[in-house]
Amino acid sequence: MSTLRLLPSLKQLAALGRAPVKPLRTWWRTTGHRFHPPRVVAHTPHVERAQRAVRTERGLGTDAAATILVEEHRGETPTIILGGFVPHGPEQVYLLRGSLVQQGSLYYFNYPPNDFSTELIFAQLDDLIEELAETRGRAPVILAVSFGAGLVLEWLKRARRRGATTPIRGLVLVSPVTCIEDLLPPGAARPTTLLGRAIQPYLEIGGDVSGPQIERSRAIFTKMFEAGAQNGAALRGLLTPREVATLITAVRRTIQSITESGARSRVQCLRGFEPPNAYFSQALLPLCSAPTLILYAEKESAVLTPQAPSSFVFQSAHRAYFPQSSCHIVTNPGGGPVQHASLLFHSANFLPFINRFYRRLKKRETDDSG
Repeated sequence: MSTLRLLPSLKQLAALGRAPVKPLRTWWRTTGHRFHPPRVVAHTPHVERAQRAVRTERGLGTDAAATILVEEHRGETPTIILGGFVPHGPEQVYLLRGSLVQQGSLYYFNYPPNDFSTELIFAQLDDLIEELAETRGRAPVILAVSFGAGLVLEWLKRARRRGATTPIRGLVLVSPVTCIEDLLPPGAARPTTLLGRAIQPYLEIGGDVSGPQIERSRAIFTKMFEAGAQNGAALRGLLTPREVATLITAVRRTIQSITESGARSRVQCLRGFEPPNAYFSQALLPLCSAPTLILYAEKESAVLTPQAPSSFVFQSAHRAYFPQSSCHIVTNPGGGPVQHASLLFHSANFLPFINRFYRRLKKRETDDSG
């Protein structure tokens, strides 16, 4: 399907923003932006030891690395954000930003469009956490969404296997996708989810994809993005017309920028991750002792299969993996159902859980210091 055929539906999404917004909520956010505008800039790393080692060992250039952006703030708890396949982190947490920046600086991992090296991105994460925790004395919270949660889980597992510590203050996993089996059940004749249909061509023998298949993948990701906007009334109460237009442009640009090789390398990265039930072992678990919040949407069916290993183990045995964890299903009573990783369109439903997590984190540290 040509991307141009998607434009009418994107225009319909934009039209939602032309309706009157809820004045108080929008005034509060736009006023905050006026006095404290977001200033997202490229992060200049002060620790690069792990990255240099990986580049030297594997002969990698900068194309395979994530672009790390930072929004500096005074708080004591920085947050590292790893988004899903799309959109980039700044768009994904756009409506959570006002709460997150009250805790501290925000660091966004934007994945490369043309290539993807798991080892290099893990090295970047190691270096950034060392910089924050050891150099600046501010252990971060990691907030990871969908595919980003899979990256974090694999990073934790590898660190655990080599006996390394992970000095993080807390962990938030939103709609985690941690293995290919979450999207494509083994032995299934055809994918049962939208995302499964998008990635299946990249997993077939040879992994060769044609132009039409790439466009089809882009169309599916756009459809998933639009699914979160089904509750038009909620969207009109959250975004101004300018914000809607800006976000649509940013998401569309991100989807179009991912090349065939970039898409294939991301899918192959996920394919290499073990299902979490495959390493349910006292020798490896728990993965992390930091306080952990796991959030699933009430309607994950566009992405996760009913047999998804991740949702099974995290909803039934999350404390085996994260002893100080809680797991919740995020719902939207009286409105459109919360979709997979819908932090933008259902931010009001996700935010209370995330705010409580940060408050409890701060209270726990205050009690410990007292």
